[in-house]
Amino acid sequence: MSGTYEPSIRDAVHRVIRERRDVRTGFRRDPIPDDVLTRILEAAHHAPSVGFSQPWDFLLVRSEETRRRVRELAMRQRDWYADALPAARARAFRGLKIEAILDTPVNIVVTCDPTRGGRYTLGRYSQPQTAAYSACLAVENLWLAARAEGLGVGWVSFFDERELAGLLGIPRHLEVVAYLCVGYVDAFPDEPELAAAGWARRRPLAWAVHEERYGRRTLPGQEPVSLLEETLAAIRPLDEAAVADARSRQDRMTKPRGSLGVLEDVSVQLAGLAGACPPPLPEPAAVAVFAGDHGVHAQGVTPWPQEVTAQMVANFLAGGAVVNAFAAQVGAEVCVVDVGVVADLEPTPGLLPRKVRYGTADMTEQPAMTREEAVRAVEVGVETARDLVAAGNRCLVTGDMGIANTTACAALIAAFTGSDPAAVTGRGTGVDDATYAHKIDVVRRALDRHCPDPADPLGVLAAVGGLEHAALAGFLLGAAALRVPVILDGVIAGSAALVAAALEPTAKAAWIAGHRSAEPGHAIALRHLGLRPLVDLELRLGEGTGALLALPLVQSAVRALREVATFDSAGVSEKN
Repeated sequence: MSGTYEPSIRDAVHRVIRERRDVRTGFRRDPIPDDVLTRILEAAHHAPSVGFSQPWDFLLVRSEETRRRVRELAMRQRDWYADALPAARARAFRGLKIEAILDTPVNIVVTCDPTRGGRYTLGRYSQPQTAAYSACLAVENLWLAARAEGLGVGWVSFFDERELAGLLGIPRHLEVVAYLCVGYVDAFPDEPELAAAGWARRRPLAWAVHEERYGRRTLPGQEPVSLLEETLAAIRPLDEAAVADARSRQDRMTKPRGSLGVLEDVSVQLAGLAGACPPPLPEPAAVAVFAGDHGVHAQGVTPWPQEVTAQMVANFLAGGAVVNAFAAQVGAEVCVVDVGVVADLEPTPGLLPRKVRYGTADMTEQPAMTREEAVRAVEVGVETARDLVAAGNRCLVTGDMGIANTTACAALIAAFTGSDPAAVTGRGTGVDDATYAHKIDVVRRALDRHCPDPADPLGVLAAVGGLEHAALAGFLLGAAALRVPVILDGVIAGSAALVAAALEPTAKAAWIAGHRSAEPGHAIALRHLGLRPLVDLELRLGEGTGALLALPLVQSAVRALREVATFDSAGVSEKN
C-alpha cells in the first residue's frame, strides 16, 4: 500500500475538510439509504482512539415522537441560554436557527464509555479525559464522511445531558458527546453559518500556530514573528474614500448640516475605520476589565488594602459591581483578564487567566517590571482583543482594576506629556491631603529614579507602568489592527493610550474617548492624544463604567448614518 495518495485524492480529502459545515437549515426530507448511513457510521468507527479503546457508541433516533420530545428539551435550554445573554447578543441569538432535530430523517447520538478498555487502557491511565477526546474524533470522522456523501450534519448541544440520557435510555456511566442531525441538503453554505450571521469569525491559522514553546509564533517554513510587531504592522489609517462618503451622506441627511455635532465626527470615523459607508453597527460590544496589582502600594499611596483587587475581581465575576450594572443596561458582555493580580484566582466563567507576574515591583526602588514582561503584558491585551473580535464583538470597551494603579498612571502621563507630577496626580479612590501630597512625591521619586524616555515607550512602561496599563495598550493596538472601534474609559485607559500611541500613532483612528474622568491627568492625556471625550460626568471609578455609558452614543451615531433618510430619498426640500 502506497504511503502517498495521488494529488486528486489528496485534494479531495482537503476539499471535504474545508467544505464541512455545521448545517441547521435547508434540509430535505429524503430518507438516507441504509448503505449510505452505514458508510458514515463505519467512518466514525474507524476514528483513532487512545489505547485503541474505541469508547464510542452510536444511537440512531428516527421516531418523530422521540425527536419532538428531544426538541422540547433543546428549546427549554435555548430559552435559558437566551435569557443569560447580554441584550445585543440575545437579539442576534434569537435570529439564529440552532437545531434541525425535526427537519432531518435521522438523529445520531454519539456517546462515550470512559470505562471501556478496562482500568489500564494504554495511554489513558494518567489522562482519563482522552476517552472523550477519542469520541470527538469519531464525531469528526462521521461529519467528514457525511459531507462526502452530500449529507449535512448539525451538532446540537442545548441539552441537559442527564435529561437527554434519561429520555433515550442511555446508561448513567455513559457520557453524551454529541447529538447530530443528519440529512440531505440542496446546497452547502460557502462559509460557516455562524460566521455568515456575524456571530463569530474564523481565527487565522497564524494566530494558532506556535513552535517549540507556547508563544513562539511561526508558520511552517517561516521565521518566528513578534505578536506586537505583527500587530503594529497591521495598523492602517482611516479609509479616505469611506470618510468622504460618510461626510457627504451626513450633509445630505434630513437635518441641518452639523446639527449632530460630535456624533457626526464619530460616524465618519467609524466609516473610515470599517472602509465602508455606512459602517456596521458597533454591536455586540464587550468590556475587558484588565486587573493587576502594584508594588508601589507599599509606599502608602492609598488607604485601600491590596487584597481589594482580587476581591473586586470576584465581585465583577459575580455580577455585583457598577460595571456589571452598566453593562447590563447597554447590553454589553463583561470579561475580566487577570494579567497581574497578586492572589491566585479560582477559575470562574468570565475570567481570562493571563497572569504575567504576581503584581509589579515597587517603581520607587526598581523598574516595575522587566521589558520582556511589559511586552508579554502588551501581547495579553492584543490576544484579548483578537479573542473578543473573533467571538463576534464589533465594539470593544476598556476596563481596569488595580489598587494603586492611579499612581502608576500619573507617572506614565507625566513621562509622555512632560507634565509636572503635581498636575497629573489625582486623589484616586479619594485620599486625604497628606496622602495626596505623599502620592505626588512618590510619583516624582519614581520618575527621578528612572528618567523614562518617551521615545522608548516600552521602556517607560516597564519602568513605571502597571501590568494592566500594558495590557490595555495592547488591547487598543489589537483593536486598531482589526479595525474595530474601542471606547476608552478613564484615566487608566488614557495613560495606556499614551503608550499605545507612542508605539503607533495611527492606532488612534480606532479610539473613541468615552468620557473625561475627574482625575486631573486624564484631561491632560486626552489633550495630548487629540481625543475629545463624549461625556463629562465627573466620574472617577474606572472599571469601564464611563466608557459603557458612552456606548449608546457611539451606536446612535452609526445608526443615524445608516438609517436616517437623505433629502432626495425622503422628498424633503433643502434650504436655499
